[in-house]
Amino acid sequence: MDAKTVLRFAIDKQVKFVDLRFTDLIGQWHHMTFPINQLTEDSFTDGFGFDASSLRGWAAINESDMLLIPDPNRCWVDPFFEETTLCMIVDIADPLTKEPYFLDPRNVARRAENYLQFTGIADVSLFGPEAEFFVLDNVRYQNDPHHTFYAIDSEEAHWNSGRESNNLGYRIRTKEGYVPVPPIDKLQDLRSEIALNLNEVGIEAECHHHEVASGGQCEIDFRFSTLLSTADNVLLFKYIVKNTCYAYGKAATFMPKPMFGDNGSGMHCHQSLWKANKPLFAGEEYAGLSKMALHYIGGLLKHAPALAAFVAPTTNSYKRLVPGYEAPVNLAYSRRNRSAAVRIPMYSTSPKAKRIEFRPPDPSCNPYLAFSAMLMAGLDGIQNQIDPGQPLDKDIYDLPAEELKNVPNLPGSLEESLKALENDTEFLLKGDVFTEGLISRWIDYKRKKEVDTIRMRPHPMEFAMYFDI
Repeated sequence: MDAKTVLRFAIDKQVKFVDLRFTDLIGQWHHMTFPINQLTEDSFTDGFGFDASSLRGWAAINESDMLLIPDPNRCWVDPFFEETTLCMIVDIADPLTKEPYFLDPRNVARRAENYLQFTGIADVSLFGPEAEFFVLDNVRYQNDPHHTFYAIDSEEAHWNSGRESNNLGYRIRTKEGYVPVPPIDKLQDLRSEIALNLNEVGIEAECHHHEVASGGQCEIDFRFSTLLSTADNVLLFKYIVKNTCYAYGKAATFMPKPMFGDNGSGMHCHQSLWKANKPLFAGEEYAGLSKMALHYIGGLLKHAPALAAFVAPTTNSYKRLVPGYEAPVNLAYSRRNRSAAVRIPMYSTSPKAKRIEFRPPDPSCNPYLAFSAMLMAGLDGIQNQIDPGQPLDKDIYDLPAEELKNVPNLPGSLEESLKALENDTEFLLKGDVFTEGLISRWIDYKRKKEVDTIRMRPHPMEFAMYFDI
């Protein structure tokens, strides 16, 4: 689409407002709304001014003025607003130079796609994420210097089996929530409405089902696309999920681990490279892969500790990434084996369906940064022909200790991941895709605002363990 097409679309839909969506460094969507008469052809080059100084990880107060530049390729009518509102995703630009702002995550994704084409290795990178989430009926939490707690509840959760009133049974036992039919699955209609809302805003929902955990864990898969388009779709997906649930009187969370003792939420990322409309990951090697695909895997596994700082970027992420569960903390690859960090799906023999699945990411990540970092790691593997080693088709968690000690692990905490990133940045800096300034800003923010915040606060479990010491 171009500017004229967007403006005609707004007239046809009798739009009253335009809502501009943009992303902070951490990956949260923000928006500003303008009367539709303020959107003109010039807006697509001149942009709209805004103050960036209050956004997490962004500009200092002395360089706060920025521009929102609408992307005519990403627009839709919001299904939740009362007044007809055209939504558009924007890029952030410096008002003095009109150059892309170096901390805008969407511009990182653009540079990653440009760098891929510059290498000549491929012209398209396709990403297909599976962002799991929980749907809850009640959420309470509070953090004061003298008082802290959280409490969540779900109508379907096993802990409500003994409730005295309004109880018809049909609860989901711990780790037994994978694809049951109603009335055990109480979220069928909600997921269907989410899927319809996704289709309405241009995201093709392919499948939805209940996930493994009790307490409302769900998955809705949507069709893959290019790196930038898919990153846009992840944020729009989360918006649609949260607001559809909110309309039902429920709350959706993409926290990786909101509940102890049951499965957490991951965002497994399917990836492939294409050139001249031909798939490059299909071949005659292991699991029907090409040598290029194996080298791409080699890059992912080599740089996985540093990647973790972007793909599993919260302290909560490492409550999901715990040894001994299905979560892929061991850096290995395999066909079909879901305990490996990299899995090669074997559902189809078609070369077009050949792809790899990187399993450590979770939906707390900023998709623009996470997808870009994964692509850069894979390209580094191809450029340097990194050997991923032998596949591991055994159950990793049943391996004897002698054999398991040779399998490297992901970092065990966000702090360890940030240290790994500090020591392994060269692959990200190629083509100026990431900059040293962005990486240092990311590390500094995560350490001060997240790692230290959790590290310094007493935990309720510590009272249970140590109060009477």
